[in-house]
Parts: sequence; C-alpha cells; structure tokens
Amino acid sequence: MVLDALIKIKNEVDPTLTFRRSCREGICGSCAMNIDGCNGLACLTKIPTAGDGTMITPLPHMFVIKDLVVDMTNFYNQYKSIEPWLKRKSPNSDGKEILQSKKDRAKLDGMYECILCSCCSTSCPSYWWNPESYLGPAALLHANRWIMDGRDEYTKERLDAVNDEFKLYRCHTILNCARACPKGLNPGKQIHNIKSLQA
Repeated sequence: MVLDALIKIKNEVDPTLTFRRSCREGICGSCAMNIDGCNGLACLTKIPTAGDGTMITPLPHMFVIKDLVVDMTNFYNQYKSIEPWLKRKSPNSDGKEILQSKKDRAKLDGMYECILCSCCSTSCPSYWWNPESYLGPAALLHANRWIMDGRDEYTKERLDAVNDEFKLYRCHTILNCARACPKGLNPGKQIHNIKSLQA
C-alpha cells in the first residue's frame, strides 16, 4: 500500500517526511491524501505495478502545515457546527436508552460509516471556492444523518440551520464527493435529501 511506501521512505530515506497515520485499516481516516490525482487513504491505496511512479500530494485546497499534513481546523469546525449528537426536547425520565426500530436504524445506512477523512470535501469544487461558508459534503452528510435519526427531536431546527444559500445550496451535484469517498458513500445523495426536505 502507499502508506507502506511512505513509512519505508520515512524509516530509511528521509526521517523528516511528515504525514498522518494511525489505524492502517481504513477506519480512522488519518492518512487521507491525494494519490495520482485522486483523494484517498494511503492505507487502502495499492501502489501501481505499472507506470513511472506515483505522485503523492497533500489534500487539495487545504493549508499545508508540513509535507502531507494539512490544517483540518476549518473542516472540523464545520462538522462541529451541525451539532453531531443526539438532541432531545423530552427528558428521558427513566434513565434508560432511547430505543430505535430496525426500520429507523436502516435509514442511517450510508451515513454513519463516514470516517471524516475529508476526501469528499477536498474533492469538491464548491468547497474549494467557498471553504468558509459552504459546509461541504462531509458535514452535510452528517447533518442528514441526525436529521434522519428518529430519536432526535430537533429535525426542524437542524433543517433551518443549514437552509442557507451558501451552507447547503453551493452543492451543484457534481458528485466528485461520491467518487472520492474511500468508504463508498454518496454524500451528494444525502445533500439532495436535505434539499428535498427543505422544499
């Protein structure tokens, strides 16, 4: 995998090479980078057997801290802005868990698997040009995850919070996000769902 090559380079060639990594199994999203022009996870991307080599660059349109490490502050602030946690208006008086039917749980498929690697957001032209105002595919996918959660009681407030010319409607359904997602998710579909609920 590309990550193995980077580790070998760091260990044997250039100890100053800087990149993020952790799980090495495509779960944490730490090793997201641009590999041969496509965003992906270095731990899941095979080194091509043919060709003249592999071009590895930081995620596009992000501030580079050093080598392959980019500043994720804005990305995480946007994720935080959608309040990604269960919100209830009625208190849980008996102190027990809030149950969810299998049917309601199935509605979250294709959203809860997101690992916040930012491959989708950094492949989106709308996010490139409006990173301070457009929430981007990852944050909007998670917004829809909580909008669709039957246990959450702030659906209207969540919809109102993203109903903005820039926060939501900068998405032009190019679907680079779906092509870039290493988990095979489709953020564009989730953004479309939010837009349809706004209508």
